[in-house]
Amino acid sequence: MAWRPEYIPAYLSNGLIGLRAGPIPLTEGVAIVNGLAAIDPVEKGEGFARGPYPIAGDIEVDGHKLSRLPLQAEFVEQRHDFACGELASRFRFRSGETTATVDVLTLCSRSLPSVVLQELHVSVDRPCRLVVTAKLDPTGIMGRWLARETSTPDSDTPLIDGSMLWEVHGALSTCGAAYITRFEGGDGVERRREEHDELAPLATSYTVDARPERAYVLQQFSSLVPSQSHHEPDRQAARLVGMATRRGFRKLRDENRDAWEEIWKGRIKLIGAGSHWQSLADAAYYYLHASAHSSSLFSTSMFGLAYWPNYHYYRGHVMWDIEAFTFPTLLLTAPQSAYALLEYRSQRLAAAERNAALHGYRGLQFPWASGPRNGEEVIRLSAPHLVFEQHVSLSVARAFAQYVHATGDDDYLHEKAWPVLEGVANWLVSRAVRTDRGYEIKEVIGIAEHTDPVDNNAYTNMAASVVLREAADFARRLNRADAPRWERIADGLYLPIDEARGFIRNHDRYKPEERGLAASTPEALAGIFPVDYPVDARLERATIDFYLARSGEYVGRPMLSALLGVYAARAGDRAGALRWFERGYADFIEDPFSETNEFSLRRFPDKPRVGPFMANLGGFLMSCLYGLPGLALSAAKPADWFTRPVELPEGWDAIEVDRLFVRGRPARLLARHGERRASLTID
Repeated sequence: MAWRPEYIPAYLSNGLIGLRAGPIPLTEGVAIVNGLAAIDPVEKGEGFARGPYPIAGDIEVDGHKLSRLPLQAEFVEQRHDFACGELASRFRFRSGETTATVDVLTLCSRSLPSVVLQELHVSVDRPCRLVVTAKLDPTGIMGRWLARETSTPDSDTPLIDGSMLWEVHGALSTCGAAYITRFEGGDGVERRREEHDELAPLATSYTVDARPERAYVLQQFSSLVPSQSHHEPDRQAARLVGMATRRGFRKLRDENRDAWEEIWKGRIKLIGAGSHWQSLADAAYYYLHASAHSSSLFSTSMFGLAYWPNYHYYRGHVMWDIEAFTFPTLLLTAPQSAYALLEYRSQRLAAAERNAALHGYRGLQFPWASGPRNGEEVIRLSAPHLVFEQHVSLSVARAFAQYVHATGDDDYLHEKAWPVLEGVANWLVSRAVRTDRGYEIKEVIGIAEHTDPVDNNAYTNMAASVVLREAADFARRLNRADAPRWERIADGLYLPIDEARGFIRNHDRYKPEERGLAASTPEALAGIFPVDYPVDARLERATIDFYLARSGEYVGRPMLSALLGVYAARAGDRAGALRWFERGYADFIEDPFSETNEFSLRRFPDKPRVGPFMANLGGFLMSCLYGLPGLALSAAKPADWFTRPVELPEGWDAIEVDRLFVRGRPARLLARHGERRASLTID
């Protein structure tokens, strides 16, 4: 693989730590820590924060350092192994007549997710004086040192190489970091640490008279802990990295491979679709699971834990797209990770209650952009209209209901899901207005994100009806008296339908002759899938036909583009389904690591290269797992979750998943094109 200037570095993550590791990982990369929050220097509000780079380092050959002579480094190759979450990099560094070849193995541990591991294998082609250095480096990130430690209290011998306490910009939080190194280099190795410079990166160097006939191995264990997870994060990082070294590099690597092997049992197999589509599905599946973990108590963001300085618009906020697009696939393939995403919301209900009260409503209104510390609204002040985008609560509430349906966990219903469903239902009671047309939800902004609010946005009203019915069903199961009131509003919620052409309009003011982005956004279709609002076959088909005819203006934009193939398939257009998936998803994929961009690279070549965009890749996976097989979670028996014939894109014969988790048991999904229903075989 030849490295090109427009490429962005590989993204590695375990859901708690995210890395961008450059083609030469020692000298170029960034780290994001789940939950670490800072003041954004542009917007002046709460956003993500970079942590110290935990896998930095250097190579020195006969007095010449890689860090000072980067042009003397030659990139050879880099391989991202999605099967086990490992990044293998190789480069050469030339000093005079001597060349050092360096192989770097990097991974974020899933069994000890606060730890990153890196191993360097260095060989030389002639005798030389070789220095191999490992660093824990905050250089280039905003913030300041609060503590830097190279000794261990109450011990004459340091138990770790070093630790630091780093305060982020704005002092919203701190990051603790610690590292330990191990070196194999034969006899005569000189070890040196940077102990006295209070502002220098933590560094440990090993110097040896190197010979061509042997390899020199440096192992680096690093831990990053945010203050949101521990009040003394530097001390806790030291404890955790000490545990990592006790368990050993090989054991942690094996555990990581075992964890990924388990995850891949839920691989979505596209039978007959060809290697192109299977590779896209596999990459999406990898990035989704890499960005979430059962320990990800601060959820995940629109780019997971990925960041590169060319673009950071979303600033690490937790948004509705996570519950709407990221959560559904995780729910059936990695339910413990899905649980963690919901736990972020569950632990911040007070913020949603306060947010509703500030808007004059009862119940729970989750913010459009949620800050990791307290779950409060942190959307930028330069877009004041976005406070009208209030459908967020519907995605959150529906995700809690889906969790109960998929797991059958009655305790979870009582303790976690019911407070959310009840709170959002009460918010809808106070939000809906009774008129001569029934119940209306006025002054909202939907998925199309108009700058001016509209009345009766179709997606919002359809989702509201579904959530109210879910809440009513749970109320009956729990012997609560709320069900009739909520069902009455659900039955009466007004749905804007064009009587002349028989399709669902996006909102009250929508006119069929409108053109442009807002008019072409298929908001009403999103109410049909993935929200599963029930409509009769004629209305569904008319709505699909109307918006697909206009989606040429929309396709290539984030979120709903990845769903367009489902709508075409449901209309019986297999060739169109394949074409829409190509334009609505495949055109978003960027080299060299198959990351899903926010915008179509083909249609919007001037947009920044950014990824992996969770709404797009989650939407594609959800299309394959739910939309095309006709899977709709409910309180019914799992065999009854399939409500329509299987319609797949042209050339696709079947969709198979060897292991999903259904009601606490493993299950196999098989959806063959043309069959009346897909099937779940539960072990």
